[in-house]
Amino acid sequence: MTTFDDREKAFEAKYALDQDQEFKAVARRNRLLGLWAAEKMGLSAESGEEYAKAVVRADFEQPGDDDVFRKLDQDFRGAGLQVSEGEIRSKMDELGSIARDQIRAGD
Repeated sequence: MTTFDDREKAFEAKYALDQDQEFKAVARRNRLLGLWAAEKMGLSAESGEEYAKAVVRADFEQPGDDDVFRKLDQDFRGAGLQVSEGEIRSKMDELGSIARDQIRAGD
């Protein structure tokens, strides 16, 4: 029975680690998205950092990525930019992969 208990604890520990890494990767992706959007909107470096933090905070409004998408979409429209849903979602996917790789690498 101890072998089963040990395996169960190992699976639980791996699951917890995976969840922690995913949380960090999503937060990093959102920061990268914010920096990308800030650059597109022509914000200064300092304003871009603040905007990136706002994008990270926006993700805590509700589960999923729709709250982040809505923020970016509304802010692009407010800045008078035409950025398609496809472009935003594609950038979310691209930066999500980069963020996961960075987290796995320990960056």
